[in-house]
Amino acid sequence: MKRANQFGLPTRICIALVLSLWMFVCLYPFAVVLGGSFTAESEIRRGISVIPREFSTASYELLFATPRRVIRAYQVTIFVTVVGTVLSVLVNAMMAYAISRPNCRYRYQLGFFAYFTLLFSGGMVAWYIVMVNFLGLRNTIWAMIVPYLANAWFLLILRAYFQSIPNDFAESARMDGAGEMRIFLQIFLPLSIPAIAAITLFTAMRYWNDWWLGIMLIDDTDLQPLQLMLRSVMSRVQFLASDMGRRASDLGITVPTRGLRFATTIVTIGPIVFLYPFLQKYFIKGLTIGGIKG
Repeated sequence: MKRANQFGLPTRICIALVLSLWMFVCLYPFAVVLGGSFTAESEIRRGISVIPREFSTASYELLFATPRRVIRAYQVTIFVTVVGTVLSVLVNAMMAYAISRPNCRYRYQLGFFAYFTLLFSGGMVAWYIVMVNFLGLRNTIWAMIVPYLANAWFLLILRAYFQSIPNDFAESARMDGAGEMRIFLQIFLPLSIPAIAAITLFTAMRYWNDWWLGIMLIDDTDLQPLQLMLRSVMSRVQFLASDMGRRASDLGITVPTRGLRFATTIVTIGPIVFLYPFLQKYFIKGLTIGGIKG
């Protein structure tokens, strides 16, 4: 008897065509942005195409006018993203494990504190005072890591995932002499890889794309993350273009403001977009695991 998941040749061709069309729809915007970043500013104003009508590297030359600053911003962002993601996932997972265990005495109170932060906040002034005066995070690399370590949404998601794991696993491990930390690291974390992978991706994207903490807490240019550095470059270029105005056009000078937007997109999106293929299988597993009945 043939297996149910074996399709005929016409069906497989149709599926391949549909997937190819969907891949084209997904990749076309990236191709347009890449082509626009290598297109002269005068041609961008006439329209954007995948293949540049007039090839130009002016946008990248302007962006990398100070390569040391770009490299330094990349280093800061990579450090913040890697260290912040690892610590944030670990902090949220540990707290979620604690409040998901029936033998945790204050698990309801801890869960309420996490849920309360979703409804109310102390405001920006109180937050700034805590960050600067109490924690002393101004102009330090940890200023872009510590504020995002705990996330109430991720905490509640992980708690629900941990609660779905049978408590018999933990009881059997305790009978064998395992402590809570060993149970958490060797039993619950491996069984929660789909949820951990999803939260890891969202956390990494948050750290990678963040520029607000840099504006609020960082004055040293050597500690500026990539997003903030590129934002400042864009602001200066737009100010220069508006200030030069008609004088620039009379002199034949074109400031690549539109092309610079495309170039900054290419520079920032590259590393983080490659993270998704490694975590995609865990997303699929996370969607299907709830439908498995054992």
